[in-house]
Amino acid sequence: MKRRLAVLVGVLGMAALLLMGAGCKKTDISKPDAEVLNAFDADMVEKSNDFGFNLYKNLALENENMMISPVSVSLAMEMAYNGAAGATREAMAKALNIQGIDVEQLNKNNRALIYFLTTAAPEVNLNIANSIWMVEDFKFSEVFLETVQDSYQAEAKKLDFTDPKSAEVINKWVKDQTQGTIDQIVTPPIDPETIMFLINAVYFKGAWTSPFEKELTTDQPFKLADGQTVTVPTMYQSGSFDYLKSADFQALRLPYGEDEQIAMMLFLPNEGVSLEEFQKQLNGDNWSKWISLFEQKEGSLMLPKFTMAYEKSLNQPLTELGMGNAFDAGKADFSGLAEDGTAGNIYISEVKHKTFIEVDEVGTEAAAVTSVEVGVTSMPAYDFELNFDRPFFYAIQDSESGAIIFIGAVFDPS
Repeated sequence: MKRRLAVLVGVLGMAALLLMGAGCKKTDISKPDAEVLNAFDADMVEKSNDFGFNLYKNLALENENMMISPVSVSLAMEMAYNGAAGATREAMAKALNIQGIDVEQLNKNNRALIYFLTTAAPEVNLNIANSIWMVEDFKFSEVFLETVQDSYQAEAKKLDFTDPKSAEVINKWVKDQTQGTIDQIVTPPIDPETIMFLINAVYFKGAWTSPFEKELTTDQPFKLADGQTVTVPTMYQSGSFDYLKSADFQALRLPYGEDEQIAMMLFLPNEGVSLEEFQKQLNGDNWSKWISLFEQKEGSLMLPKFTMAYEKSLNQPLTELGMGNAFDAGKADFSGLAEDGTAGNIYISEVKHKTFIEVDEVGTEAAAVTSVEVGVTSMPAYDFELNFDRPFFYAIQDSESGAIIFIGAVFDPS
């Protein structure tokens, strides 16, 4: 019998401008032992970032808005990695960029990372939740279950997958963890060969350190990649920013909260350089170099408001990164998921990724826009004037751990 394993990555990313308020339920993440926290290795996070860039470039399609969460995909796939063996484990390690890392060390690092991110800043709501949903009549490995429950703080629950309401139960968990924005990740009815769902959800909501003033938002032109122009509400602010100018692009760091630990990194390719050309440069080494070169400068920023949702199956992109046999019922080896003698042919049937992001002054789609003309003649002399009026790239990163939580592209903010 061929048994199916589904890895579902439901992510909500809200880069909004509301102070964190009531009603935001967070998963209770216990503090790891000092030994685990002290052994945290940022180099492993850089490897996960590099995997994220590889996946992003594999998914990037011409002229399409998109967003993925490297942290979320890595955590979900590395939970599944704990159940892989033989050639499947080797292929997954290569694709996830974790070759040569001891799995116990990897799990401890992820345990520390989850804690560091979810406690990063009191004014930023960053919630990371993992869950395992298991069919009732299958004998799962206790070692596997204990590992993912401890290292990934995963909830583990058994369900009767033949019950039509079981998909509803899983989807309610996703809806709760994403504050109602993603309300479905499992499509009923559940395939009778499915034995487990591994799910990761990330919820982020942060207030800008320096909020935009609603009165300065104006309708401005945004030039699409095909040369056409759309008119979009565009926010404005001026002041002191961490800024970088290179031969191919300009970039700016827009932080959240008083401590500014988490920030949105905005990259605007120069005129004549397409976003596709810029994206080819995305890798861990270049990213680290760019981040080290930011300097504080005085300038002005114009940034369009945007709201977008994104959903993709990751089976093909992950296959192209080298883990194809994990999706092949005849080749996959996930014997580490099951008690000895009960494994059967377990393979990953689907990896699904859903994201959502909203960027505006007040954090709501219904915010009114007041057109106020901004006169440039009264502006002081700036080191730069940065107008995101054409396709651009963004990332949300935690500066302490180095983890990139979200990366995305805006081709059309309208």
